[in-house]
Amino acid sequence: MKKSLLKFSALLMAGMLVLSGCGSTTKDEAAKPAETNNTAEAPKAAETDAATAVKVGFIYVGPTGDGGWSYAHDQGRLYLEEQLGVETIIKESVPESQEVEAVAASMIDQGCNVIFATSFGYMDYLEKMSKEYPDVKFFHCSGYKTTENMTAYFGRVYQARYLSGIVAGMKTETNKIGYVAAFPIPEVIRGINAFTLGAQSVNPDVKVQVTWTNTWYDPAKEKDAAIALLDSGADVIAQHQDTAGPQQAAEERGVWAVGYNSDMSMFAPKANLTSAVWNWGPYYVEAVQSVIDGTYQSESYWHGLEAGIVDISPLTENAPAGAQEKVDAAKAAILDGSLNPFAGPIKDQTGAVKVEEGNAMTDEEMLSFDWFVAGVEGEIK
Repeated sequence: MKKSLLKFSALLMAGMLVLSGCGSTTKDEAAKPAETNNTAEAPKAAETDAATAVKVGFIYVGPTGDGGWSYAHDQGRLYLEEQLGVETIIKESVPESQEVEAVAASMIDQGCNVIFATSFGYMDYLEKMSKEYPDVKFFHCSGYKTTENMTAYFGRVYQARYLSGIVAGMKTETNKIGYVAAFPIPEVIRGINAFTLGAQSVNPDVKVQVTWTNTWYDPAKEKDAAIALLDSGADVIAQHQDTAGPQQAAEERGVWAVGYNSDMSMFAPKANLTSAVWNWGPYYVEAVQSVIDGTYQSESYWHGLEAGIVDISPLTENAPAGAQEKVDAAKAAILDGSLNPFAGPIKDQTGAVKVEEGNAMTDEEMLSFDWFVAGVEGEIK
């Protein structure tokens, strides 16, 4: 994702290997010339050689056991290994500092020629490394900078935020939803706004109160922030954090919660309604396959529901009646282009029209979000 700049994107299924010739071998089969068999095996051998020529490093901002952001990326890494048979290595809990350069250099020394760095604050350091190591392919998650051998990748998770907002808006009885947020950067602001607009689409009276933790991974602090929001009258908690701390606060208080990054229902089975989730695996397969095939080109990748990189988890039994139908209809409309969460009219907190009716925000505008929509309570600071 990640840190404090205000600017900053298929599934490939493996076939089944059919084993034959387990019985006796006929004379004709035994008499086949060796070069015929070699020819048949050549493509398979070439694929194996190409895969083994790639070694992939993953750099995480938190532990893979966080149940959220780094966990979701690591599930994608495991899917990559399963689908392409490439070797991968990881480094957990790497701060968003110059330390990421040393980690990347160490991975390159260990033979990595593809590196995924999965936090916004790694961007400038990774850009520098990409210029120092032009033969290595770098992929930076959630940023906006690219070089000849560095791709920026993310997903339109605001679409999933909008859908999860629908569920929360239908569930709240106090019309007050608490939102535990990490850092006031465009990625997080965009998600808060989309969630609020989704909730307001089914409940115009909804207010979303935001509390900043200025952390990505701090389970205790995130939980305390959620408790404070519940104490102020919220009866649903949403979050842009890497742990399930806010979910657990809602569970303990007997209210409701919307998770993020992965399906968090396991952490709060009596509270969780749904979660906005990432599915990184297909993208990682696509990206690494391009390196294997020699077709890699640097790009800014920002796709959404249509690519399967983002979605919401199955609605739980805690979700309100009728929510599934509303979500399905909105999802279909986003996919066919008839619904854009950031199409006007949209007003900001002061009541000023920021997006006129008939217009929609551009990608550039969304990627530099620095204002809240009407209905959000809180400041960007």
